[in-house]
Amino acid sequence: MSPSIVILTEDRYEDPCEKNWYSQNIILEDSLLQKALVNLGFIVYRSSWSSKTFNWESVDFAIFRSTWDYFERLDEFLNWVRFYSKNIKFINDIDLVLWNLDKKYLQSFPKKNIVPSLFLKLNENTSLETIFKQTNWKEIVIKPSISASAWNTHRISKNKSKDFNLIFNKLKKEHRMIVQEFQSNVLSIGEVSIMVFGGVFSHAVLKKAKENDYRVQDDFGGSVSVYKPSKAEIEFAEKIINLCPKKPIYARVDILFDKYKNPILSELEVIEPELWFRMNIGSAKLLAEKILGLIKTH
Repeated sequence: MSPSIVILTEDRYEDPCEKNWYSQNIILEDSLLQKALVNLGFIVYRSSWSSKTFNWESVDFAIFRSTWDYFERLDEFLNWVRFYSKNIKFINDIDLVLWNLDKKYLQSFPKKNIVPSLFLKLNENTSLETIFKQTNWKEIVIKPSISASAWNTHRISKNKSKDFNLIFNKLKKEHRMIVQEFQSNVLSIGEVSIMVFGGVFSHAVLKKAKENDYRVQDDFGGSVSVYKPSKAEIEFAEKIINLCPKKPIYARVDILFDKYKNPILSELEVIEPELWFRMNIGSAKLLAEKILGLIKTH
């Protein structure tokens, strides 16, 4: 009997009413993966993770793709995952997904390999002025430790810290926060995203912010182009993957460059990263083959 798998999205993108470049790219990405899986003999469905009409008992596997509302519906999402993980094999592994949900996972990696970061407790008794004084950083980025796509993310310079106290105090009352030293090379070099499937390098893209912005996401007008990473950059990404508590079937390693232009980990995405299949012919096929290989070993 053919294995069945559902490609997971969210309500907004299951059948988008508004057809624009953003939603069309999501549909295209999912269709490329769906075709690759079908070609390997899978029965493939596509559904919002929160659908009340989809027959969840009809599938053996589920792969997280554009479930981009999970952090705004976190309790509901976690309850859903825990309930259905009893009968559905999630890809990536559910323990790895839960580990990756909170950016405190960055603490699992050597400090020299990550963007310099502070991890704050909920409503921690500190101020931006104190953080700048303790770290000697000139500029920082603050964001909730459970977030995505620059949600509630702010870039703050030392001489403007007082202007952000109200925002910071509000955010830290509602979220555990991460504070990171701003890497100025993101403005000139950009951010490199390296896709690794089954421990094997697949392809990479370069993301650059629009003029007068620092956010590289295309949601905010950033650009994306095909990128040929150096051997050192690929080895760095593979090193990060090998340090994970479990090896992901798919992962995106987001790399920034420090002041010496050494690669450092910005984020590791193993939940629902955009993977830009459309920018590398054969990448969806590679991932489908790795998924089939995983199934054959279980």
